[in-house]
Amino acid sequence: MRKSLRFWLSWLVLACGFAMGLHAVAQSPGSVAVLEVQGAISPATSGFITGGIANAETAGAQLLVIELDTPGGLDASMRAIIRRMLTSQVPIAVYVAPGGARAASAGTFILYASHIAAMAPASNLGAASPVAIGSGMPGGKETERKPGDTGKDTNTSTSDTLAAKATNDAAAYIRSLAQLRGRNADFAEAAVRQARSLSASEALKGGVVEFVAPSLEALLDQLDGREVRLDNGNTVKLATRGAGIERIAPDWRTKLLSFLADPQLAVILMMLGIYGLFFELMSPGTALPGVAGLICLLLGLYGLHMLPVNWAGVALLVFGLLMMVGEVFLPSFGALGVGGLLAFILGGLFMTGPEVPKYYELSIPFLLSIGLASALIIIGAGTVAIRSRRARPVSGHESMLNERGTVVGQEDGMVYAEIRGENWRVVCQEPLEIGDQIRVTGTHGLLLQVARIAAVGHNTTPSVPT
Repeated sequence: MRKSLRFWLSWLVLACGFAMGLHAVAQSPGSVAVLEVQGAISPATSGFITGGIANAETAGAQLLVIELDTPGGLDASMRAIIRRMLTSQVPIAVYVAPGGARAASAGTFILYASHIAAMAPASNLGAASPVAIGSGMPGGKETERKPGDTGKDTNTSTSDTLAAKATNDAAAYIRSLAQLRGRNADFAEAAVRQARSLSASEALKGGVVEFVAPSLEALLDQLDGREVRLDNGNTVKLATRGAGIERIAPDWRTKLLSFLADPQLAVILMMLGIYGLFFELMSPGTALPGVAGLICLLLGLYGLHMLPVNWAGVALLVFGLLMMVGEVFLPSFGALGVGGLLAFILGGLFMTGPEVPKYYELSIPFLLSIGLASALIIIGAGTVAIRSRRARPVSGHESMLNERGTVVGQEDGMVYAEIRGENWRVVCQEPLEIGDQIRVTGTHGLLLQVARIAAVGHNTTPSVPT
């Protein structure tokens, strides 16, 4: 088992290295590398973009274009991307495309950090306010003060302080990026403080972006001959008209990591993992449920590892599942089951903090439905399994105990009895005669230990078993 696991892990590492190496091989010097980024900004997206920047530098690409369409994402992933962009040795253009795309929230920060900002017609950017403003809990809403309110309520004051800290930090960050690139800093701050948004044409007029182009080719034509000053002081003159374009879409590894970086999926995988281990404990030796459960559990924990979650909430969630499992084995009259369900729901609510976007939060209906389903599956399956264990065996030596039969013959000192339609050799502590009714009390290999329960007489013709 260990050798097989090492073999497959080795092949997995080689495959990942080969897939990542293809990006560097695919780019030729002087070409334009294009990274296609769609969906939420996650740790997987951060790795994809930072890796793409490194590959573009290695291959000597003259320009890296990030085709962006995102509703936002995680603050930590966004800042990792921006830090790498600020140290890039290759000019980076962020192009919000295709038409209808958006660079909201974290996408606005990434656009402001680029050397060149461009948008396609019918696209938009902005709405960069921090998530969960005004609350230290997930999904909190900004507190509204009524006239005459002194504002001395402790919870409200704490919420307002946290909101102000998050907003001021984000506003200062995006303003510094705007000043670095010479873009409209007032709109940048308004996008954070007031969640303002702009269309492509408005962004061009307002000095937020430098270009509006209907296609990538049109953008490259506009960029031809433009000089870009990098953060290391070097100046690069672009020759992009007619340049080769090397498109790089997220590979299977990036897509898999993006798929796993979802709290809802991580919770489901953890539950499947506990289900599998539970069934393996109930039916030892099956192997498949245990192996599949362990894989699901590790994938779920890895998905949570990529997100800024509260691990106390994760522990509470797992403890709730274990309490529901314990309800099967301990006569708690429902106390463990109900307590486990409550712990599961509370753990899910506390697991995602205010720095996690709202579309990543675990809602109460989701947690309640998953918790009830878990309780029904675990308690129902466990009850059936325990009943089957306590049931009378129907095969093997144990199934012969207490079976009744009739003595049918004697030969060479051995007594034969018909039990379940078959002839068996039997021994008894008292003499047996043909026709006696017997009951099995034990087994010794193929020899049955019996006790006589009724003597019939000696008028039955002996029969020799075949």
